[in-house]
Amino acid sequence: MTETGQQETPQGRLKILTTALAAALQSGGMLAHARNMLNSLHPAEIAHLLESMPPQERLLAWELVDPELDGEVLSHLSDEVRPALLRLMDTQELVAATEGLATDDLADILQDLPKVVIHTVLQSMNVQDRQRVESVLSYPEDTAGGLMNTDTLTVRPDVTLDVVLRYLRLRGEIPETTDSLIVVTRADQYIGLLSLADLLTRDPELTVGEVMEREVEGIPATMAAIEVANLFEQRDLISAPVIDEEGKLLGRITIDDVVDVIRDEAEHSVMSMAGLREEEDIFAPVVASAQRRAVWLGINLVTAFLASWVIGLFEGTIEKIVALAVLMPIVASMGGIAGTQTATLVIRGMALGRVGAANARRVVMKELAVGALNSMLWAVVVAVVAIVWYQDWRIGAIIAAAMVINLLTAALTGTTLPLMLRKMGADPALAGSVILTTFTDVVGFLAFLGLATVFLI
Repeated sequence: MTETGQQETPQGRLKILTTALAAALQSGGMLAHARNMLNSLHPAEIAHLLESMPPQERLLAWELVDPELDGEVLSHLSDEVRPALLRLMDTQELVAATEGLATDDLADILQDLPKVVIHTVLQSMNVQDRQRVESVLSYPEDTAGGLMNTDTLTVRPDVTLDVVLRYLRLRGEIPETTDSLIVVTRADQYIGLLSLADLLTRDPELTVGEVMEREVEGIPATMAAIEVANLFEQRDLISAPVIDEEGKLLGRITIDDVVDVIRDEAEHSVMSMAGLREEEDIFAPVVASAQRRAVWLGINLVTAFLASWVIGLFEGTIEKIVALAVLMPIVASMGGIAGTQTATLVIRGMALGRVGAANARRVVMKELAVGALNSMLWAVVVAVVAIVWYQDWRIGAIIAAAMVINLLTAALTGTTLPLMLRKMGADPALAGSVILTTFTDVVGFLAFLGLATVFLI
C-alpha cells in the first residue's frame, strides 16, 4: 500500500495526527493543522486517539476537539480517561455537550460528574428527557435498565398499518438501530413487536395486532448485562424491549450497547487474571498505577512464600538428590498450565451461560478425564527423559507419579474453583491467576518431593 493509501485509512490518520500533536507541543505552528485533522475523525476514533496519548498530549488534543463533538467523544471514552477531561469543562460546556446524546450514553457521562453538576444538567432538560435519564440512572450500570435507551417508538395494537406509516412520515425520523416498533397498551404494558419489514410489506389495512410478533419476550430491567448479551447472541437480536416487574415498557437495548458489554466482559476476564481493572489507563500516573498493582504483587508474594515453605520442608531431600531441584519446576509448570487451560474454559462457559450448577458435575468429570489422559501421556514422556538424563528409573517413576497427581489436581481445581468463587460472589476470573497457580505449585512440589522423600531417602 502506498503512503497516501495508508494516510487515507483511520489508522493512518491517527498515526499522522499523533505525530502532529506531538510536534505541536514544541511549536504552535501545527495546531491549526492538527485541529482540522482531529475533527475530521469519527467521534469514536477521536476517543481512541485520546486514550492512546500520554496525559499532556491528551489534554492538548481535547482542547482542539470541536465543542459540537464533545458529547459523542465523551460517550466513547473509557471510565478511566473520561473524568479527567470532564474536570476541564465548566457547567455550561457540560450542558451543551450532553444535548442530543442518547439516554444511555448521557447516563454514563453523568455518573462521572459531581452531584451539583448532575443536578444542573438535569434541570437544563425538559421534563420528559429528565424523567428518561433518571429512569436509567435508577438502575445499576451492569443491568438491562442501566444499558437501555428510553428513546422508543410505540404503537397500539388496534391501529392499522396505514395509520402507523402516516405517523412515521409525519414524525420524519426514527431512532437509530430501529428494526421494530414496540406494541403497548394504553397503560404502556408491553405486548409485542411490529417489525419494519412487516410494516412495509403487509396489507396496510391490517391492524398492528394482526401482524405483530407476540412471542418476543421483554427483557427484565434487572437482568445482568452479560445475560442480555447472551440473549442477543442466541436470538440474533438487533434491539429488544426492556420492561419493569409489572410488564410496563421502560426502554430498549440495541446491538451497539451489547457489543460494548461483550468487549468489556472480554477485557475484564483478561485483566482480572492479572489482578488489573479493565478500565486501566495505559498512561495513568506512575504512582497510581504502582499502587493498584502493588496489592496484587503483595498477594502473589505471600503465595510465593507458601510455595517456598513447602519446598523448605524437603530441604534435606533436595540436598541429597540434586536432580530433584532440576526437575521440580517441570511438575509445577505443567500443573499450572493445565489448570489455567481448564479454568479459562470453565470461566468462558460460565460467561456464556453454558456452565452452571445443573451441569457442573459433568464438566468436572469430563475435565478429570482429559487431565487423566494428558497426565499419563506427558508422565511417560517426562519419565523417559528423566531416566535417560539421570540413569535412575526411580526418579523417572517418581516424577511420572507426581505429574499424574498434579495434572489431575489442576483439572479438578480449574473446574471447581471458578464455580466456588461465583457461588461466593467473587470474580471467577481470579481463579486463573494467583489462586490456581499457587494451588498447583504447592501440590506439585508436595507430591514430587514427598514421593522422593519416601522412596529415595
